[in-house]
Amino acid sequence: MNMALAFAPQRLRGVMKFNEPMSRHTSWRVGGPAEHFYIPADIADLAQFLQGLAADEPVHFIGLGSNLLVRDGGVRGTVVLLHSALNQIALWHGEKGTAAGIYAEAGVAGPKVARFSAMSGFEGAEFLAGIPGTVGGALAMNAGCYGAETWQYVAAALTIDCFGELRRRTPQDFNIGYRHVALRQASGEWRDASKETPMVPGCGHSPLATRLGESPQEWFVAAWFAFNRGDGAASRKKIKGMLEQRVASQPIGIPNAGSVFRNPPGDHAARLIEACGLKGTMSGGAMVSPKHANFIVNTGTATAADIEALIDRIRQTVKERHGVDIVTEVRVIGEKA
Repeated sequence: MNMALAFAPQRLRGVMKFNEPMSRHTSWRVGGPAEHFYIPADIADLAQFLQGLAADEPVHFIGLGSNLLVRDGGVRGTVVLLHSALNQIALWHGEKGTAAGIYAEAGVAGPKVARFSAMSGFEGAEFLAGIPGTVGGALAMNAGCYGAETWQYVAAALTIDCFGELRRRTPQDFNIGYRHVALRQASGEWRDASKETPMVPGCGHSPLATRLGESPQEWFVAAWFAFNRGDGAASRKKIKGMLEQRVASQPIGIPNAGSVFRNPPGDHAARLIEACGLKGTMSGGAMVSPKHANFIVNTGTATAADIEALIDRIRQTVKERHGVDIVTEVRVIGEKA
């Protein structure tokens, strides 16, 4: 896993846009404009870009824009798009020179990792075919489905901070749980994700925290996955079956952000929502999917405010009828209109 973690200074090679509509970059197809919107050329270019930002510039990283709600008033600061930018995927080799797993940058879509792994003779990555996001998002929230989770297979991850500094991290550097990943403090203490910034895209660095001597925010830009050697043909067959199951059970083809709520311990959010009779419930152009109760779809005219109002209504109804506080998986950023 040798990789140079320092780059020579160079001119920026990425693309900068201003007042870029975030509805073009979210799977819900909603969201106001991003004040600054940068598409890096590669990891070296991203490092150079971050080094040049003002200390008080809010920064948000996104991939495919799934699992993300951008409010209608838009986003202050800079949004960095990783999908189609950090898109390198390759085999990585162990000490004996044999292929040990898959190296993938944060902008690579989960299904592409699953297919590449199967074609390379590995097994275990099949579940990534069912995750409608990128490697960066999967790392940040320990995404999972079909009984598997991302960090089961991570040998190491590459992060970048707001100063453009790169670090190779191991799983031991993080507190990893269900849809939760937080960076371990140098003292050995674990960060409380409810009080401090977890390892998630969409969380800008805090100049105040930096001045107080706390570690700057880090974002995932790549990972080395250690999958097991296996039957590639069997893996491809398994992927096909998972995708067929997904099409049959989820509202594919209608703008949505994937699962909206985490499953509470010992239960399923979809079951609780459906038991409340909320399937088909609407708020403006947003609707609880009749096909899967843990999905909210944009019927064509939804605003971010419609979706957020429907999320709040679902949470309140489930709390009143079942006494359960369901927690969102979806990250909400930006300003209300």
